[in-house]
Amino acid sequence: MTQSKYLTVSQLTQYIKAKFTRDPYLDTVYLTGEISGYRSRGKANNQYFSIKDDNALISAVIFRGRFQRIPFDLEEGMKVLVKGRVGLYEKQGSYQLYVEDIQPDGIGSFYIAYQQLKEKLSKEGLFNFERKALPPYPKKIAVVTSPTGSVVRDIITTVRRRYPIVEIVIYPTVVQGDRAKDSIVSNLKRADQTGSYDVIIVGRGGGSIEDLWCFNEEEVARTIAACQTPVISSVGHETDYSLADEVADRRAPTPTAAAELATPVLLADLVFRIQELRKRLYTVQGQRLKYYRQRLASSQQSYIFTQPQKLYDGYRMKLIGLEGDLQANLQKKLKSQQDQVSRLKDLLAKYNPRYQLLQSKHLYQQMSQKLAQSFADQVKKKDQDLHRLVTQLDLLSPLKRLSGGYAYLSKDGQHVNSVQDLQAGDHLEVQLLDGQVFAQVERIEEACLWDKEDKKEN
Repeated sequence: MTQSKYLTVSQLTQYIKAKFTRDPYLDTVYLTGEISGYRSRGKANNQYFSIKDDNALISAVIFRGRFQRIPFDLEEGMKVLVKGRVGLYEKQGSYQLYVEDIQPDGIGSFYIAYQQLKEKLSKEGLFNFERKALPPYPKKIAVVTSPTGSVVRDIITTVRRRYPIVEIVIYPTVVQGDRAKDSIVSNLKRADQTGSYDVIIVGRGGGSIEDLWCFNEEEVARTIAACQTPVISSVGHETDYSLADEVADRRAPTPTAAAELATPVLLADLVFRIQELRKRLYTVQGQRLKYYRQRLASSQQSYIFTQPQKLYDGYRMKLIGLEGDLQANLQKKLKSQQDQVSRLKDLLAKYNPRYQLLQSKHLYQQMSQKLAQSFADQVKKKDQDLHRLVTQLDLLSPLKRLSGGYAYLSKDGQHVNSVQDLQAGDHLEVQLLDGQVFAQVERIEEACLWDKEDKKEN
């Protein structure tokens, strides 16, 4: 077998792909099955999953352009009706279904999308809010709807009939098709941001769910919920419900009903009410006028008008009393000031230099006398001390002893205390009371032992 009989993998897959492409039965196929292996990759990406039944499974892909136009979210296990074509993915050599359209099996795609978005917004609490009250006497109403058709005519006719003095401003809006969502959102924001409207009516006439779908868009619902002005939603017929109805402050089943909600009070009722109030006002004012006339007549009879001079008697007596109080207060104040001046004079005299000098002189004399007396006392005391010391010194004087017959012996200028200090032949100096005697020792005799002991004891 020659090598030319062998095909490359690419050649074989291209051949198989051509077979798939030329087969009319595979160019457009309709399948029913269950979504398997689905994981959302976001609206901006291709989506890959499988379609299966009890016995088989086929890979599927939806390119992002077609996926963005699907009005509901795909979910794992959802039963669907799929339209597409079967083709070969050459890189992996596997066939798959290229989805061109997909619908829920047994229920509309718009209904699925509606339920899914409603559940999402409900979890966020967008439907749980305190609805704003509608004003009973509106001055200006904004109508966000198509400028042509029966809806705007019904609203204008009803408002003009019920409350013709209100001003109606129409915001021409696209309410069907691809541009409807942006047009509704833009005009709602414009009307709300002016701040001059008492109420906003938004809606359109009846139609299929596809025609009304713009009022189920998430951005439209969030815009209505964010409006500071009360919003009345009137979308479709009485049996039609949209997300706009869920977030609006009031839902009207028809445009006529929306106009009635926006004008809760009829002009005729208002005029009747005004007439009733006018009658009451006339009655009340008449009664008040009669009352004030009676008061005027009574006041005219008062002594203020008949005897006006009496009006000043009380003031005159009060003035006299005040004059007396004034004089008493002045005298009291003057006495207080005089006492204060007297105290200040005494204080000033106390701090006068002459007064302080006299005080200092007197203190000087007293201190001088005390100093002289203290000096005399000190001299006297010192004299007494001296006399006492002289007496004591005199008692201890050797001359005092010498006067009693005693003598003072010394040898070579040294005092002699004992015979042990002398020897025979020593020269002595004998000091007597009235002179000195120079002598020489001839013999020395010591005292007896008992005398020495007596002497020691003594």
